[in-house]
Amino acid sequence: MRRYLFTMLALTGLSYTAQAQKFTHQDTLRGSVTPERAWWNVQHYDLNVAVDIPNKSLSGYNIIRFSVNHPGQTMQVDLQSPMHIDSVFYHGQRCKLRQDGNAWFVQLPIGISSSINDSISVHFSGTPRAAKHAPWDGGLVWQKDAQNRDWVGVACQGLGASVWWPNKDYQGDEPDRGMRISVTVPKGLTNISNGRLTGKLETATTTTWTYDVVNAINNYDATLNIGNYVTLKDTFNGLKGVLDMEYVVLDYNKDKALKHLQHDAKTMLRCFEYWFGPYPFYEDGYRLVETSYLGMEHQGAIAYGNKFKKGYLGMDRSGTGFGKYWDYIVVHESGHEWFGNNITAADIADMWIQEAFTTYSEALYIECTKNKDAADKYVRGLRKNLNNDRNIIGAYGVNDEGSGDMYDKGANMLLTIREIIDNDSTFRAILQGLNRGYAQQTISTRQVENYMMEQSGKNLQPLFDVYLRTTEVPVFEYRPSGKNAMVYRFTNVPANFTMPIKVTRDGKTTEWWEPTTQWTESALPGDIKKFKINPNFFIESKLLPEDTDW
Repeated sequence: MRRYLFTMLALTGLSYTAQAQKFTHQDTLRGSVTPERAWWNVQHYDLNVAVDIPNKSLSGYNIIRFSVNHPGQTMQVDLQSPMHIDSVFYHGQRCKLRQDGNAWFVQLPIGISSSINDSISVHFSGTPRAAKHAPWDGGLVWQKDAQNRDWVGVACQGLGASVWWPNKDYQGDEPDRGMRISVTVPKGLTNISNGRLTGKLETATTTTWTYDVVNAINNYDATLNIGNYVTLKDTFNGLKGVLDMEYVVLDYNKDKALKHLQHDAKTMLRCFEYWFGPYPFYEDGYRLVETSYLGMEHQGAIAYGNKFKKGYLGMDRSGTGFGKYWDYIVVHESGHEWFGNNITAADIADMWIQEAFTTYSEALYIECTKNKDAADKYVRGLRKNLNNDRNIIGAYGVNDEGSGDMYDKGANMLLTIREIIDNDSTFRAILQGLNRGYAQQTISTRQVENYMMEQSGKNLQPLFDVYLRTTEVPVFEYRPSGKNAMVYRFTNVPANFTMPIKVTRDGKTTEWWEPTTQWTESALPGDIKKFKINPNFFIESKLLPEDTDW
């Protein structure tokens, strides 16, 4: 949820292409599959990190286990300044290092063939970038709780996991066999990370907390949460059996936490398992962890900072009233377990895949707990938040996220698609099929588009193109044409645009039309003021004077 902010900018003169941007050599190293990344595939991370809270510094090592796609010898490992890679070892041999900004090129002592699995050990230290306004402007979060005790976390989506630990910082390559996270903290403090707690080692001054994640995991999802925590345990009887649940909160919030979190979390799981299929990570469990910042979809250890309020810090993002009776962070960040963590955009330019579906999941929660009409009104209410500043799909290969409209414009695109499909069983099957067919994979916009069109039997490409690849919203223009006729067309769209819509001409009977950019004439029984377009279609409409040329 990194990019969403409550901004209402008055923007004019928008074009059909993204605003021109300049990308650097570092952007390419971070966002592309360089030759030094292409030949190897991450299998497992074993991250070991000691946290020096007084000095706000980290030190440790990461064992990177990898398979080989084709022969190679030089590996790109990423770690952002001012963090530093101290050394890299391959089977006990120290490797040569060359630094290029935040990319570190590791020269192995020998070339490696394509037939083996192998590993390197990367040792690192330094003072990581501190978050200025997590989770949007992220990094390490060094805070104090209400009793002036240390409270540490991390939020690094977009910025990248390499802000605090060395890894292959590219979303398209997740560790296929999961991750081990061992965090050493001052004695008396608790660390919470992803997965299951599998070890706790105490010395006179420190405690090392070890967690194992058995599923593939996004790099930016790997987390640490250090504080005076207590854990409230729970279970959920779901589609794959009993799911272990935990609510991890600061000790002084124990009494109110369970009452507040339990209802929305369990209701969310029932709703999302119905729409999306089984919770993707039964083996690793489900956990909400209280944080000093608003939230983040850390897989199996979701960051929760909504201050035990309903809505978005007590507010309703839609302005409809339907966003105030449930906890926004519990629902939205949990929705990312399916879209974002189970299914991940390989290139951050396609991050709409994660954010549009997850924003629409908020409406599905409302539909499950209220009704579809309330859910539809909620999504339509989100339209007031749009900036239409640049394309939702960013530039590929340069770590560019695209417009923050991916949340609310993306959700309205999905509402429109659902109306066009006009069959909720089919729509639900598509959501489940995406999560089943692309489970724990990284995918592209084209894969999502092709899957949705194949499964629905609908040509959705013009719709995808205008909403994802332009800054525009289609405008349906119409006007009377004589006493008993009207003419209509789409504008503000590419010349070949067409999209079916539901209309009523007489205020009673619903029918399907398929306007194009060319004027079309149709019979009009009665007053043109009775003509209505189903409001779930994310378009604007404009009634023109009768004397308008056509």
